[in-house]
Amino acid sequence: MGNSKSGTPVTFAKPLHVAVLMGGWANERQVSLTSGAGVADALESKGHRVTRIDMGRDVALRLHEAKPDVVFNALHGVPGEDGTVQGMLDLMGLAYTHSGLATSVIAIDKQLTKQALVPHGIPMPGGRIVTREELHARDPLPRPYVLKPVNEGSSVGVAIVTDNSNVGNPISPDAKGPWQEFAELLAEPFIKGRELTAAVLDGPDGPRPLGVTELIVASGFYDYENKYTAGRTEHIFPAKLPPEITALCEAYAVKAHQVLGCHGTSRTDFRWDEEAGEDGLFVLETNTQPGMTPLSLVPEQAAGCGIPYADLVEMLCAEALRVHALKQGGRHGAADPA
Repeated sequence: MGNSKSGTPVTFAKPLHVAVLMGGWANERQVSLTSGAGVADALESKGHRVTRIDMGRDVALRLHEAKPDVVFNALHGVPGEDGTVQGMLDLMGLAYTHSGLATSVIAIDKQLTKQALVPHGIPMPGGRIVTREELHARDPLPRPYVLKPVNEGSSVGVAIVTDNSNVGNPISPDAKGPWQEFAELLAEPFIKGRELTAAVLDGPDGPRPLGVTELIVASGFYDYENKYTAGRTEHIFPAKLPPEITALCEAYAVKAHQVLGCHGTSRTDFRWDEEAGEDGLFVLETNTQPGMTPLSLVPEQAAGCGIPYADLVEMLCAEALRVHALKQGGRHGAADPA
């Protein structure tokens, strides 16, 4: 890794006016507020004008009144990550960071993601959608298996069901777990091994990997609490892996980014069973709205490649303007990257 992949800072013909969308009402509201605050501070440190918007039901009116050059989408979860906000921004004719409507609809849905990626040679765990009634009647897969909401991010609502799980067999309706909150869940075989993740960043020469991080949690697995609580997860970057596994992670991450049609940046998560070598590597999901908090992985990997946080934020704004200009069939004007 290192500086050989460092990005060239972008320049603009004049300072931008950026509306930073954050907060909202999803399970990941607090993470989004932290991401948005970091993004806004970084943009202001670079001399740009920032309008901070904690998203409510009046978000379209507030954006119409602000009239920004570009919207930085720092929302996580529904509706900021599932295509809803992207569709609104498209209708308003606004440039915005990260992926568009169709990509967001597919990538937030773990089953649709499988249907998109597996035919392109990207290995993902099998599994199927089950109702809570089915779970309480019988195990959908041999234990151990994983249950996860179909369209939540940040490992919200993920449960690993083992022979020793204190949930009953079959799972009791009274046992605490995601089956109490979600009517349907995705059941997948549990992939033993190491937690890995690889970020991809778009640039003038197309998407490129930033490297691979290994995530070592103090206890349990890489769930919401371990992701966003300081000291709960150790990040090893670059991950200490055989070169062929690093290369495969990066290749799968870039391919997933391209197949799904991601823009700006994405992050693909893996489990690797090292006893099985290359055949033990599985993609779990691709995140189209990776966090931008102090504990987030994309900024960390970018920094390891020589891209400071504020430069990364500007690069995402520049990419948003480039994509918007292509949609409009012409250049964006004075706010375009110079």
